[in-house]
Amino acid sequence: MNSSSTPETEIRPFRVDMPDEAIADLQRRIAATRWPSKELVADRSQGVQLATIQALARYWAADYDWRACEARLNALPQFTTEIDGVDIHFIHVKSRHAGALPLIITHGWPGSVIELLGVIGPLTDPAAHGGSAEDAFDLVVPSLPGFGFSGAPAEAGWDPGCIAQAWAELMRRLGYARYVAQGGDQGAWVTDAMGRQAPEGLAGIHMNLLVTTDGATLPTDTEQERAAAGARKEFRTSGFGYFLEQATRPQTIGYALLDSPLALAAWMLDHDTDAYYKISRAFTDGQPSGGLTRDHILDNITTYWLTGTGASAARSYWEHGRGQAVAAGQAPPPVKLPVGFTVFPGESFRAPRSWVELGYPTLSYFHEADRGGHFAAWEEPELFATEIRAAFRSLR
Repeated sequence: MNSSSTPETEIRPFRVDMPDEAIADLQRRIAATRWPSKELVADRSQGVQLATIQALARYWAADYDWRACEARLNALPQFTTEIDGVDIHFIHVKSRHAGALPLIITHGWPGSVIELLGVIGPLTDPAAHGGSAEDAFDLVVPSLPGFGFSGAPAEAGWDPGCIAQAWAELMRRLGYARYVAQGGDQGAWVTDAMGRQAPEGLAGIHMNLLVTTDGATLPTDTEQERAAAGARKEFRTSGFGYFLEQATRPQTIGYALLDSPLALAAWMLDHDTDAYYKISRAFTDGQPSGGLTRDHILDNITTYWLTGTGASAARSYWEHGRGQAVAAGQAPPPVKLPVGFTVFPGESFRAPRSWVELGYPTLSYFHEADRGGHFAAWEEPELFATEIRAAFRSLR
């Protein structure tokens, strides 16, 4: 770490320690939930199904242990540092292997650092997970501003471009002269912005969500391209409600997210069809999909609840939309750095290589994984880590 830090740039150790009363209050609120009547359809087309959320509530109230999550977090090196007036929380795990490549990896919504805990071991100690020591990373996993254990911005302006600049400053403070970056969901927007800003030291980026399709004219000549266009249209037609609400009225939904734990849980589950049904099966049928277990899902939701960040996290979509509106009609700077991209089959749409190359002419790695969805790092941490190692191997 940078030994010449000042009080304004100081890096401080951090531990999670939620008060017993906050957990007791959560339990009381779960018990006091007022339930709507059952949906009138047999699928998720009206939203999160009553059986799913009631099964989640039963497990949350009777069997879930937040302290186990707290212990898992506190077993990792955690820190905070103030950047542009906001306290940024991050996990920083250095590899035991010499020559490890520094990597900053950014979560999305409705995720948090919780969704990335499973990849820490495989990325920092690949030799213990079927990989090679030469593929090791020093890993930095920050909480987005307004999410989890990071502070909430007191002023507007924290769009992906601003966060990208903060991440470059964070890596500078940690003393990393050369590093790479990765992101999915909102983390992909931040990582894309980092690639376009090309801060000193950034050697390459990898993403698992294609964010260059908005407003772009995309080819539909092949069967794969037509399938992607159809899936993208379907998502924007029937699965875009959370996005529109948070991009336009985050404060409005924020009242429910801060007042009712089950409103928060339902809002977070209603993201994409693939992830929803996988999470639903974990609660209703006891059949988790990889890392999407009942406990891990509730670790993430409970983090939002106990930190009171439902509304501030929702505002990130408003910031994103505001930033896009300001930049409308202006071509963004090109990404000149090497770009890696992985398609996971359960994503809201499977980006064809042709679309990825249109957005990133410097594409240096492209692969279609055989399993995993929108929360790829969470669901399939070993596979995800294998993809990251392969994507950045040429940059070592």
